[in-house]
Amino acid sequence: MKKLLLVMLIGVMAVLTACGNKEAESAGEDKKEITVGFGVGTYEEQFRQSILPILEEQGYKVDIKTFSQNMQVNPAMKEGSIDASVFQSTAYMEAINEEIGADMTGIAYVPGAPQGLYSVNHTTLDDVKDGTTVAVPNDPVNQERALRILEELGWIKIKEGAGVADFNINSMEPDKFNIDIKVLDPAQILVSLQDVDYGVVNGNYIANSPDRKITDALKIENTPMQHRIIVSINKKDENTQWAKDLKAAYESKEFEEYIKGLDKYDGFILPEAWDNN
Repeated sequence: MKKLLLVMLIGVMAVLTACGNKEAESAGEDKKEITVGFGVGTYEEQFRQSILPILEEQGYKVDIKTFSQNMQVNPAMKEGSIDASVFQSTAYMEAINEEIGADMTGIAYVPGAPQGLYSVNHTTLDDVKDGTTVAVPNDPVNQERALRILEELGWIKIKEGAGVADFNINSMEPDKFNIDIKVLDPAQILVSLQDVDYGVVNGNYIANSPDRKITDALKIENTPMQHRIIVSINKKDENTQWAKDLKAAYESKEFEEYIKGLDKYDGFILPEAWDNN
């Protein structure tokens, strides 16, 4: 009799657990309150002015969380304090997945600003010579992008086998010139241009500058897909309805018209999904 009761109790608990799991899954899929994280740049502004109204019209309540440093965003995603983020490239996301044991995935491309080579001390790239100073970002992914621009110009060479996540200044060597590379925080390069000959600036800082345009660059990168900005979520949320609605908002005609209607986004790389609008 005791064995029978024990078996029945285990069965009831299993049913309750299964029901609880299904309810939790359903709640995760159907929830109408989400938190979206942003680093420094134009992506939060894009979201507030165009994506947020689309989601609110569908009944979503969205909490926007802004981080002062990009490196803070992905740990917040891993711990679950944000549901999605808009600030990073696929290459950066994959590097962080490996570094902190996260399981993020990209669901949509975002209009992104390419890196560019800028100067306030020179009006031409022909002024380059041995000893020319060039400021580049200090994080591996953006530094690799920056030095690829210099490599395309023939100023430096990137060593064979150089990675992305572990890229550093030792991954390069001189080519036509002995360039003096200055490694700075990405946010500091734009305001430090007067102190160097040239600087590779992430385009979102240019877009946020009131007196500069991306098209002012002396050289603009041809940004590969792995370095284009994406909407990131935890992979477990990939098939939730809120994730599908977030993706649809970024690929919508409304968002396309918003971006194309503002001069500040001239020169941005636009999502291929808009080709179907």
